[in-house]
Amino acid sequence: MEKIVDARGLACPQPVIKAKEALKGMGEGTLKVLVDNEIAVQNVMKLGNFEGLAPVSEKKGEKEFEILFHVSGTSGQVKETVLEEECIPDTRKKGLVAVLSSDQMGGGNEELGRILMKGFVYALTQLEELPETVLLYNGGARLSVEGSQSLEDLKSLEAQGVEILTCGTCLNYYGMSDQLRVGAVTNMYEIAEKMAGARLVMRP
Repeated sequence: MEKIVDARGLACPQPVIKAKEALKGMGEGTLKVLVDNEIAVQNVMKLGNFEGLAPVSEKKGEKEFEILFHVSGTSGQVKETVLEEECIPDTRKKGLVAVLSSDQMGGGNEELGRILMKGFVYALTQLEELPETVLLYNGGARLSVEGSQSLEDLKSLEAQGVEILTCGTCLNYYGMSDQLRVGAVTNMYEIAEKMAGARLVMRP
């Protein structure tokens, strides 16, 4: 038996509520929950983990995520005592775009510049209001690939709902097309569009 809950476009806590309702009285089978943002993924995953269902999430597209619950005959009894439908807050600041065009920050010593950039990317993860999007191009494309010292911080931002976009032409130029490890590949039109539509652009 497979149930599908399409919670795309629904604001928190509706994805959690709909998933919880689908689990009630469900026999053995699979529950598939569809959402369109990372915040919803985290909230639905939280429900699954609380119910002991070991949920698995997969990013299917730019704004398409799938969470799978494998339910046994005895695990479909949803606990009623806890898990209020609380939401992980969306701390992104609408219209704030961070532009990283180099793997170094400032001029002068290159090694120091890389240290400063690593510190800047980490600092982004600690802001009370996160950027809505991080754009990486030219040398900045090196920050989102295998071996980057900023990779875990960028993954942390993505997990909190920040959009991470790396220039595809830049990845090709540096021979790193198969090394991208966070976010998605973008093009110059989308980069221009994101910057033109930004309320504020951060450039370290």
